[in-house]
Amino acid sequence: MSGRIDFNCDLGEGCGDDAAILPYVSSANIACGGHAGDEATMRATLRLCRAHGVAAGAHPGYEDREHFGRRALALAGEDIAALVRRQLERLAAIAAEEGVALTHLKPHGALYNLAADDRGVADAIAGATAQFDPTLIVFGLAQSELTAAAERRGLRVAHEVFAERGYAGNGRLLPRGQPGAVIESLDAAIAQVRELALHGRVRVAGGETIALRADTLCLHGDRSDAPQFARAVRAALEAEGVRVAAL
Repeated sequence: MSGRIDFNCDLGEGCGDDAAILPYVSSANIACGGHAGDEATMRATLRLCRAHGVAAGAHPGYEDREHFGRRALALAGEDIAALVRRQLERLAAIAAEEGVALTHLKPHGALYNLAADDRGVADAIAGATAQFDPTLIVFGLAQSELTAAAERRGLRVAHEVFAERGYAGNGRLLPRGQPGAVIESLDAAIAQVRELALHGRVRVAGGETIALRADTLCLHGDRSDAPQFARAVRAALEAEGVRVAAL
């Protein structure tokens, strides 16, 4: 069985080897100065995307660097929309200077996870994206409130799955810190990638298998072994006849 999938990575966060990862992915989600990143890291990552022909997207998150955007903050919908617009504008301005067109948006960390289940948060993100640039593709957890909200706005969506994160029975990611939330074994991650890319399914905590739509596959760039994971995941996909390409 063969097909096509986008392979994305969260980059420009100042904690990984972006240059070693970029050759193996097809899309990059670039931190926009909220949870991480600044003008220098945004510019450097955009240049790497241009050099490798990788699609560049925005990766806005809670403006909480102390917790790397992985702590949910109590913000009203209009405040969430404002932070998304603010970070989009910042990255887009630098991208324009570098001659790179932004293709997509993917929220980061706690904002991403909250948008998967909270319709109000999802609507705020989708609305801000549509207002800023309705051609942007919204990356959201597969079959979540965020993908549904983006579709209601008439935006293109990418249902996202994860190479090295564990899943609960409802298709949501296991919370970090919980056993099985992060897959450390490369062999286990590759096995999960094959199931997702070839069959649209994943084994969840408890042992059963559930179906998930897989348009784009994410690898976290802040792993210490992210370059090795990226290379191995790309090779495994191509060995199965799956074409890796941006959306």
